[in-house]
Amino acid sequence: MFSRRSRFLGVACVLSDSIPTGLAFLLAYWVRVWIGHTGSLSPIYPLRVYLPLLLASLFVFPILGYLLGAYQGVEMRRPRDIANDVVKMTSLGFLILLTGLFLFKGDYVSRSLLLVFAVFHFLLLGVGRAIFIYGISPRNRQERYRHFVIVGTGVAAAELASLLEEGERFGLRLLGFVSTATGESSPPAGLRGSYPVVPLEKLSELLHNHIVDEVVLTAAKMEELSKLEPLMQQCEREGVRMRMHLNFLSTVFSHVYVEHFAHVPLLTFTSTAPDEGGMLLKRIMDFSLAAVALVVLSPVFIFLAALVGLTSPGPIFYRQTRCGLGGRKFSLLKFRSMVDNAEDSLPHLEDLNEADGPAFKMRDDPRCTNVGRWMRAFSLDELPQLWNVLRGDMSLVGPRPPLPSEVEQYESWQRRRLRMRPGLTCLWALEGRSQLRFDRWVKLDLLYIDRWSIWLDCKILLKTIPAVLSGKGAH
Repeated sequence: MFSRRSRFLGVACVLSDSIPTGLAFLLAYWVRVWIGHTGSLSPIYPLRVYLPLLLASLFVFPILGYLLGAYQGVEMRRPRDIANDVVKMTSLGFLILLTGLFLFKGDYVSRSLLLVFAVFHFLLLGVGRAIFIYGISPRNRQERYRHFVIVGTGVAAAELASLLEEGERFGLRLLGFVSTATGESSPPAGLRGSYPVVPLEKLSELLHNHIVDEVVLTAAKMEELSKLEPLMQQCEREGVRMRMHLNFLSTVFSHVYVEHFAHVPLLTFTSTAPDEGGMLLKRIMDFSLAAVALVVLSPVFIFLAALVGLTSPGPIFYRQTRCGLGGRKFSLLKFRSMVDNAEDSLPHLEDLNEADGPAFKMRDDPRCTNVGRWMRAFSLDELPQLWNVLRGDMSLVGPRPPLPSEVEQYESWQRRRLRMRPGLTCLWALEGRSQLRFDRWVKLDLLYIDRWSIWLDCKILLKTIPAVLSGKGAH
């Protein structure tokens, strides 16, 4: 239920799953060697030859589990969910391994070894996940619950109490409330259970006479924090964990967390998810796929470059200053799709702009060459931006990089789209590309930022391919 514990259990589960994977591989190799000695099948190469396959397996299965969401909310997953995770990870993982062996010409790998490995992996991963879930479960009735006391009886306290009641099956239990108001107070309405409300001065008695694991403080206003300071000091002296519901910040910032700068604790507010590990994985995926795409598509680059150079005078590539992460400026690279010096004639076309907002879009832009119009329909002019992705200026998936002149016209809420590294494609590419109104375009970018995950990036990339090949909505 708590995000920090959930992330910790997710990382622990990744490490736990690596043990069955490695053990399954070694058992499969031993069984295959034994079968080879019996004469039923030919002998196989020594184990050191198969070490790259073992290392690839230890890399592929955790990444696949992360993409499938198998490590999110581990403590809340039911047996059916765990079984689905094991089936998906094993089947898709071995499909990826077989594809890799085909691409890298791994003909030396025994297919019977892979088959035995798949069987052992399925069995041991399921057993290992069951042992892991059992290991994080309470051993006895005394350990089964974490007991909470909520300080406050307002709206925020009611919300927290309701969540604790829902979390009872995960070991969370509400003991009661502490009132900060003078006079008698009643518990919040709408709760399933009946809970006592004690005055603030009796908190010590509550802590000493009952098992209290955590105290959750609620504050409707910043000024109330000073009133709760003696209570916080008491909890600190007695070693009781405290949490604070920052109710007055709930509608302002999406993420609030404490981070240390050297020894100084800083309460950090941000509207983008602080997922450094996920962002690192995103960058690795961007670099790897962009490098492979540049090599594989090199004949297409040569063909398009020749086509641009032979059909219209001017440079083959077009460079334009765009705004990247946080507004940082970089030089975006494209195949030239317009006549040379097309920007000089832009002021004469402003009245023909078909897009709302600061962006300029025109269906039959007279500056486009015949080849450029065709390239734009299938987004082929954007292919050189793979170099921008390789350099780190851009990502494969993210909000499109705007012009500095467009950013100057942004409203305050629209500037948040600059808080994610710009990309070649995003959610708007699946809904209409150039046909979208600007506000809708920005809202889709913000929706992507709020819901970002590696799995979402993969889905957008896969869905972009047919959207681009259809040529709809691009001009």
